[in-house]
Amino acid sequence: MSEPDSYPTIVALSSGAGRAGVAVVRVSGARVRFALETIAGGLPEPRQAVLRRLRDEAGEVIDSALVLYFPSPASFTGEDVAEFHVHGSRAVLARLLAVLCALPGLRLAEPGEFTRRAFEAGKLDLAAVEGLADLIDSDTEWQRRQALRQMEGALGDSVARWRSGLIESMALLAAEIDFSDEGDVAGPLVEQAVAGVAAVLLELRAALGGFAMGERVREGFVVVLAGPPNAGKSSLMNALARRDVAIVSPIAGTTRDAIEVQLDLAGMPVLLVDTAGLRDSADAIEAEGVRRARTLVARADLVLSLRAIDSEPDRIHHDGHSLAIVTKADLPGPQLQGELPISVVSGDGLDALLTAIVARLSALTQAEPALLTRERHRLAVTQAITQLERAVQSRHGQAELLAEDIRVAVLALERLLGRIDVEDVLDQLFSGFCIGK
Repeated sequence: MSEPDSYPTIVALSSGAGRAGVAVVRVSGARVRFALETIAGGLPEPRQAVLRRLRDEAGEVIDSALVLYFPSPASFTGEDVAEFHVHGSRAVLARLLAVLCALPGLRLAEPGEFTRRAFEAGKLDLAAVEGLADLIDSDTEWQRRQALRQMEGALGDSVARWRSGLIESMALLAAEIDFSDEGDVAGPLVEQAVAGVAAVLLELRAALGGFAMGERVREGFVVVLAGPPNAGKSSLMNALARRDVAIVSPIAGTTRDAIEVQLDLAGMPVLLVDTAGLRDSADAIEAEGVRRARTLVARADLVLSLRAIDSEPDRIHHDGHSLAIVTKADLPGPQLQGELPISVVSGDGLDALLTAIVARLSALTQAEPALLTRERHRLAVTQAITQLERAVQSRHGQAELLAEDIRVAVLALERLLGRIDVEDVLDQLFSGFCIGK
């Protein structure tokens, strides 16, 4: 790791691109001290910001900057790290990056390379890396809270506890297998081991039960606008999005495919979907749009079932996850009990509708952010549960087979944290990071 040719020191802009008051350039690797001595006139005291003039190879000043030095291993990557806090000018940044990358053993970082080095140094487990990626991408308060909890090790700590419990059960079984004839091995060890497995199994099932919610917070709750043609779905979508997302027309069947927009409702991530008007149609394209609309309705977390106030009250029912809305409430017409009246023209009822949507979605959530937030998490925990269920249900008296089931479950949990067999996951995950992180 210390050889600059085989493991180069990396450089990147770690703050946002473009004009800014301050920009941060980060350097990590074995040549950090050389870089600081060359362009900043020497090493600052560790973790203390100092004001230095940065100079190029000809001695010309690039900029005045705050410089920080984080010696290995007490840094984000586990390597020597330096940060240059410079003025956020494109010209300053271009010159500084060019000067740094011209030094021997330094090069521009690839996407996610700083975080990958932190992972390889044991500073972060894979679940924490995924939490960091989600935190960078978070748009709403709920996403921020969930991602921060993941980044700070909530899943890693839980996996460590589960793994410890299973290892303890394996130790009991080893004693049963190897020393069952010794007088100092007392008690029903297999039964104790099974009891320990059962306790971990309960926690794994609880974590798996929260997966759907964790995935929803990451990707957004799906709220579908559904109803007959000219029910006001597209107008409502534009009103909720506060911009023209969908085409509004008095011609029935204008919307033929699903139109999506991301919203932040009271810190809650929502994917709002406008769909084709639900009716029988001889037009093949419109009929396909209706089919897709019905599929989305069936999968939605919440369906806003719309009808215009001057139309027949023929609403959609969706297993208790439908909110009945009557649109164009500024016009005369019958309103049924249980319908929420709104008018996009006057704005009446829109605040009440938003409150109702948030209340309905909040009822689906849990108090604590979910531990499992990705399909990879679900698959690993499901595999561990399957193995432990076999152990608990069918192998009480067979210590060797019971120990093997537990061992496979432990491997599944270690895979969850990236300790084994995750190269394909790593390549995909880190490629999605921004350069500089």
